[in-house]
Amino acid sequence: MSSDQEMAIFGEAAPYLRKSEKERIEAQNKPFDAKSSVFVVDPKESFVKAVVQSRESGKVTVKTEKGATVTVKDDQVYPMNPPKYDKIEDMAMMTHLHEPAVLYNLKERYAAWMIYTYSGLFCVTVNPYKWLPVYNAEVVSAYRGKKRQEAPPHIFSISDNAYQFMLTDRENQSILITGESGAGKTVNTKRVIQYFATIAVTGEKKKEEGTGKMKGTLEDQIISANPLLEAFGNAKTVRNDNSSRFGKFIRIHFGTTGKLASADIETYLLEKSRVTFQLKAERSYHIFYQIMSNKMPELIGKKYLKFTDES
Repeated sequence: MSSDQEMAIFGEAAPYLRKSEKERIEAQNKPFDAKSSVFVVDPKESFVKAVVQSRESGKVTVKTEKGATVTVKDDQVYPMNPPKYDKIEDMAMMTHLHEPAVLYNLKERYAAWMIYTYSGLFCVTVNPYKWLPVYNAEVVSAYRGKKRQEAPPHIFSISDNAYQFMLTDRENQSILITGESGAGKTVNTKRVIQYFATIAVTGEKKKEEGTGKMKGTLEDQIISANPLLEAFGNAKTVRNDNSSRFGKFIRIHFGTTGKLASADIETYLLEKSRVTFQLKAERSYHIFYQIMSNKMPELIGKKYLKFTDES
């Protein structure tokens, strides 16, 4: 079975997860000189592709892909990987593993909207700042029960492996999501919860116990808690319109059969100063703007607020 046939189960998400069989074959047949093909340090672009012209006394003269001839120190030249490694899914498998090779691979995958890439035990995500069809029910189903090497890199694969290890080893599992502001930590946390809420459904509907009581399935309640947390803990910053200004430690508890049992969330390090002071072009927490939007007029009266002509 070809790679394209194997990827059919991912539906419309397939081209966003793995390069096609045609592209893979073309890369394998592309001419390549391992001795002269290199990356070289560039003051504007960090690193650029180049071909070695000569080496002498610790200096290397190269011709860049833009046609410029430059001479640099030997330690500013890095060997390039063969084309068959272009857009590789696990960068730990590269022949030459160094900074320019990693950056080039992530850049090439990002250009094809392949935002997930493995690097050994880690899964690297580059924020696409747009919606991609890689989180639907079809994709969830395609990743379920698959070992890491059996499917393309994805946050769902990380989630499913943790779930399977939990069931097999009967041990707690942890997923750490880290990165700078705007990297996509909050969104990927949502995807982890979405995955568990889909594959470990309880199948039991909550009965209405009275006015104001929580209704819906447990998985629905877990997912619905997030907008409330974001309202009180997220704010617009220069780099991110929905920046989390606090930390979250989320525990999801499962029964002996792997079904969702409960969940709890601990919050910490809330940026309290944002309530009274924000930098230019930034805002306070969403909840204040949501209340004053007058979408729920009854809240205005309850909070003893009123709109003036100037507002």
